[in-house]
Amino acid sequence: MSQKTAIILVNLGTPDAPTKPAVRKFLKEFLWDDRIIKRNPVWWMILNGIVLNTRPKRVAKLYESIWQDDSPIRTIGYQQRDALQTQLKDKARVMLAMTYGQPSLKDCLASLEDKKIEKIIVLPLFPQYSSTTTAAVFDQVADFIKQTRNLPEIQLIKDYHQDDRYIEALANSIEKHWQKNGKSEKLLLSFHGIPQIYVDKGDPYAQQVKNTVNKLAQKLNLADSEYQLCFQSRFGPTQWLQPYTDKTLEQWAKSGVKSVDIICPAFSADCLETLEEISEENKLLFLNNGGEQYSYIPALNNDELHIEMMKQLVEPWLV
Repeated sequence: MSQKTAIILVNLGTPDAPTKPAVRKFLKEFLWDDRIIKRNPVWWMILNGIVLNTRPKRVAKLYESIWQDDSPIRTIGYQQRDALQTQLKDKARVMLAMTYGQPSLKDCLASLEDKKIEKIIVLPLFPQYSSTTTAAVFDQVADFIKQTRNLPEIQLIKDYHQDDRYIEALANSIEKHWQKNGKSEKLLLSFHGIPQIYVDKGDPYAQQVKNTVNKLAQKLNLADSEYQLCFQSRFGPTQWLQPYTDKTLEQWAKSGVKSVDIICPAFSADCLETLEEISEENKLLFLNNGGEQYSYIPALNNDELHIEMMKQLVEPWLV
């Protein structure tokens, strides 16, 4: 294996265990990041006085419902790492890191200092760039740069929201689901939301999401009436990107839509949001309001086309 180049796949993160203390620790790290919510004395009081005293118990139960030997996002992350390593052979050392939790990006970068690495390629597994995800990764890389005297060459891959291989992998996943289960009346493409004010201040996430959806719809030859872009997982009282996934599903069910397929193209690996909120919670919402058939199409995870896409994203820098 080449000892000169390291590729770091970075995802958002996970608690160490489905327990209240572990979830509290994870949420504190996540929600105190200035990229997620701007730090100020009022938010500090809300976070420490309310959020971290009320949410960990409930969220821990949700994690427990999807936890197997480990958190799915971490298990899948290691599968992705190993599959990409197999594809690249000895061209580079492939590593997995998380922005929050373990294995931490900070520790991953620090571990490379003694390995005489000459080049680091950082691939955040967020297809659409956002200041709340990709920029948070780049912040930690910037901290590493500030603290390192003999810097290796560093390549940051910002996004791949319109990459043909990404679109092909998504389309292939959807088409395979349709071939096996039939095609529902509606296809809902649900993306993690962000506060509207972030977009108003210049975050390109909303536009990149639209670009992805438009290109995917063209690839699948979908009519406008067959699909809908929505946003999930809003948090707090402020306005987030709309339309909201849960409100749309409820409205569809009440208006007579009987069958829905739903996929979350922004998630490169299944996690709490997809396996619990989307696959279970929103399914009940749809069925309880008159819907009859609800199918969640899994994230790309370690799908062969997904790994091939990662390989081709990093290969231009393996010179």
